[in-house]
Amino acid sequence: MNYDASLWLVFILIGLATTLPRAGFIVLGSRVALPSVLQRALRYAPAAALAAIVAPDVLVVGGTVEVFNPKLAAAGAAVAAAALSRNPWLPFIAGMGVLLGVRHMLGG
Repeated sequence: MNYDASLWLVFILIGLATTLPRAGFIVLGSRVALPSVLQRALRYAPAAALAAIVAPDVLVVGGTVEVFNPKLAAAGAAVAAAALSRNPWLPFIAGMGVLLGVRHMLGG
């Protein structure tokens, strides 16, 4: 098999590997039900995925973990604003305000 054919085979296999699990739920529909324990656990999947994306960016500065940094203060302000208000814009405003304020105070 030459390089081009093996590359196309890899593309097709990766496409199948990403499509089949998603299509399985659509094709099978209500004929197959997930166990209730798994359904309850899957409720937390979006929050866990978001935390896995955001946490490293908030905690890591310059390749090292820094507990005291402007991004962490901004994230705390955004979480507090979200917990105290139902306004969807307030966490963005509070987070960006704290981030810009702390950066300005630190001279960066």
